[in-house]
Amino acid sequence: MIELTAASRVYLAAGATDLRKSIDGLSLLVAEVLERDPLSSHLFCFCNRARDKVKILHWAGNGFWLYYKRLEQGRFRWPATAREAAAVELSVRELRWLLDGLEIGRVAAQAHRRLAYEAVS
Repeated sequence: MIELTAASRVYLAAGATDLRKSIDGLSLLVAEVLERDPLSSHLFCFCNRARDKVKILHWAGNGFWLYYKRLEQGRFRWPATAREAAAVELSVRELRWLLDGLEIGRVAAQAHRRLAYEAVS
């Protein structure tokens, strides 16, 4: 099961990834291309060229989880290759939207803003 802490972040590999890679190949991509630590508690997400399959790599303290989702119909609205960085950082909420088939930028603009208060009056 995906266990997220307050320090967990979600990183997408922008563009297409060869999903024939498994844990070792994806963790190497995380380290070399995304320039992140694959042994962190973060989620690293990859999508294939056809945009119908996603793999999520997650270190869980003593081993890797590799989550895999294949759509029977439809496509994920995955971001194209980013110019500045190979990784796109998302919130867990935005990842859920993406996995549900929603376009992140469009949904985020329509969603209620998150509010953070320091005290209740």
